[in-house]
Amino acid sequence: MRYTDLAALVAERIRSGALPPGTRLPAHRRFAEEHGVALATATRAYGELKRQGLILGEAGRGMFVRDPALPLTLGLEQAGQDGLIDLVFNMPGSQSDAERLRAGLKRLAASGDLEAMLRYQPHGGRPHERRIVAGYLAQRHETASPEHLFLTCGAQHGLAVAVLGLLQPGDGVATGGLTYPGFKQVAALHRLSLAAVPGDAGGMDPGALERLCRDKQLKAVYLMPTVHNPLGTVMDEAARRDIAAVARRHGLIIIEDSAYGFLEPDPPPGFLDLAPERTVHVGGFSKNIATGLRIGFIAVPGDCCAAVSRVIRATTWNTPALVSALVTHWIEDGTVQELEAERRLAGARGQALCREILRGVPMRSHPNASFAWLPLSGGARAEPVIARLSGEGVAVSSAAPYAVGDAAPQALRIAFGGVTEQELRFGLERIRDALAAPAG
Repeated sequence: MRYTDLAALVAERIRSGALPPGTRLPAHRRFAEEHGVALATATRAYGELKRQGLILGEAGRGMFVRDPALPLTLGLEQAGQDGLIDLVFNMPGSQSDAERLRAGLKRLAASGDLEAMLRYQPHGGRPHERRIVAGYLAQRHETASPEHLFLTCGAQHGLAVAVLGLLQPGDGVATGGLTYPGFKQVAALHRLSLAAVPGDAGGMDPGALERLCRDKQLKAVYLMPTVHNPLGTVMDEAARRDIAAVARRHGLIIIEDSAYGFLEPDPPPGFLDLAPERTVHVGGFSKNIATGLRIGFIAVPGDCCAAVSRVIRATTWNTPALVSALVTHWIEDGTVQELEAERRLAGARGQALCREILRGVPMRSHPNASFAWLPLSGGARAEPVIARLSGEGVAVSSAAPYAVGDAAPQALRIAFGGVTEQELRFGLERIRDALAAPAG
């Protein structure tokens, strides 16, 4: 029997209801024995069922049938959430944002040489705007030469540029056991091999990275050292220095993602400071300004500039001049700094509400972040909780989109950037009640 035939057989049983949601499936070897196939065939069949979104792996527990009522990639793709309070996607904002945009556009319209913005721009961005963004980076103790910094269409585009320009299909990349789903998407499209490195409190253990480098051929390491998504942790300086040393010994490219770095008021030195000769630093303005203004940046070593420029040219040619002009002017006049302060305050208020309503519920987060991680205990499974919450009008994410490897831990990730206090309170109360309910 081919693995596709075996997968089709199990898929039909799932769709017919013969294997209802939550059913534990046999271990790989037992599954192979039951169907009289090789272990490799059984493993490939399970892989195909996972690809179809029909089953999922749970850390330390095995394989289970998914609930088909849940969006396939909740927390990764924007599935329909009509009528639900969305605690999946962070979309920061305040009532004053529209007025700031209106004023910014009016000022832009009154400026000279508007016609230049209608033409093609340099692939990496206009030189004066690159200098402004490099100065913005320097405010957070991360130094970058404007000649080595390129503007991108958002941080996600920056990650894609880094991967397409500097890595080859099949290359190994070390990450944490939980990592940003957007990087997982880019890695999957470019057929990279992700390897999870354990670490305490959401960090990465330098010793474990060293051992992994000895066992596997790795080309890069991907990190969110300052306000990790989804855990909210900040890696300490000693660990950063040790990881930089490992990267030097083994020739690794360090991909440093700073999407939420602005939330930490006093961060340790970044990898761009500690190992500038091998660090690719990616950032953007979606989380501190607005998700709709697709502008980001990537700072790279000098010998990577040509490759990065080629990829930007091939993918977008250049960042839209209207957006880059608007954002760089906001950097210069202090608007970005005001917005970042507002986002930190909003995150702190949301965290306080989480602590009030979810008192006694284990939670990991950064004090200024608009997201939190709720690990489940006592054998509780995330999927039934998510299904119940969906039925009560609240959408949250499981750990699956963030997990690297076959099995995801049992946890909920909640995000509340842009959610009103009333909506957040309602959602948190529903979460509290769902977690307190007996498993069934």
